[in-house]
Amino acid sequence: MDLLNTLVDKGLRRELPTRDEALAVLATSDDDVLDVVAAAGRVRRQWFGRRVKLNYLVNLKSGLCPEDCSYCSQRLGSKADILKYTWLKPDEASKAAAAGLAGGAKRVCLVASGRGPTDRDVDRVSDTIKAIKDQNEDVEVCACLGLLSDGQAERLRDAGADAYNHNLNTSEGTYGDITTTHTYADRVDTVQKAHAAGLSACSGLIAGMGESDEDLVDVVYALRELDPDSVPVNFLIPFEGTPLAKEWNLTPQRCLRILAMVRFVCPDVEVRIAGGREVHLRSMQPLALHLANSIFLGDYLTSEGQAGKADLEMIADAGFEVEGAGEVTLPEHRAAAGGGCGSHADAGCGSQEGAGCGSHADAGCGSHQGGGVCGSAPAAAATVTEQSSDARTDLVAVRRRGAGTDLAPNA
Repeated sequence: MDLLNTLVDKGLRRELPTRDEALAVLATSDDDVLDVVAAAGRVRRQWFGRRVKLNYLVNLKSGLCPEDCSYCSQRLGSKADILKYTWLKPDEASKAAAAGLAGGAKRVCLVASGRGPTDRDVDRVSDTIKAIKDQNEDVEVCACLGLLSDGQAERLRDAGADAYNHNLNTSEGTYGDITTTHTYADRVDTVQKAHAAGLSACSGLIAGMGESDEDLVDVVYALRELDPDSVPVNFLIPFEGTPLAKEWNLTPQRCLRILAMVRFVCPDVEVRIAGGREVHLRSMQPLALHLANSIFLGDYLTSEGQAGKADLEMIADAGFEVEGAGEVTLPEHRAAAGGGCGSHADAGCGSQEGAGCGSHADAGCGSHQGGGVCGSAPAAAATVTEQSSDARTDLVAVRRRGAGTDLAPNA
């Protein structure tokens, strides 16, 4: 397929595809999905080999969020029967993190529900970061606390944080349909604050909320402009008790096309499969490793994930290897530049002008179809609508172990 050959060539050169090319990836048929995976897999292997980075979530404060993000089980007015608890003490959080690190995780993502941290909250998280790093010198720590005020990113950096996550989630044009208590611009501002403070920016999206292909391309191109080092791709977990509980719009093939599109647009960025991979990719999860080079290990913030042992077996069986603590995740040209996706306009995911650690379904940090060459947007959207009746509610399970409980975590 000429389209895929063109996209591979551009990905190997770190050149931005056209919007029509990105849309065309989403519009490819299920018959072509293995060709799409193979093509994007060449780009993934060029920049990340066969390494898979493992990340581990610790939910520092669960539930009772004042924001109204429609996808979130912790949102204002949520009826989801999730765990609710206030801030974990530093030693509790460090103990929870240790389980993930013992399972092979390289990065710990510290997430808290709420609009954004107070200065006292930043002090709490700073103490937690120090507690974790005292026990694990080489661990990466990413904070995900919501919207940042001036100076807070610098304080987290000084406390030892390596990264900050804040997802854009969806396109600017549809953001107001998903959340009304803060704006898309607020999210962009927080990613820029993290970047300016010298933190590695982590920002991604949520697919499956009823968005069009154009919306997905819009948000991924916006992420490229923001230049994060990692892009988490969440797939909506339709939690009962949330406004999007009936939105079952994804198939495994659709998820693979989305991941491939992200890889082509951001060829040398850490692409992470985040919340919802078990629910929507299901038995096709191993194919997604040919597109993404990073996953979460074990459970998410308020939902259960695949068992950590099963994650490790999946990685090995698919012919990949877990990235070691001493290995640098990003390609040399990005790491040498201090992160970023390239210092010029055609050098990766955007310019230096311009952050998941959280799963959208749990969204503690407020984080969390086709057009183009191969088809039309209305046709792709109609296909997704037809598939929305394939609800797999049996795969959505509330987390009942780990942080905030007396039970051992799933790692």
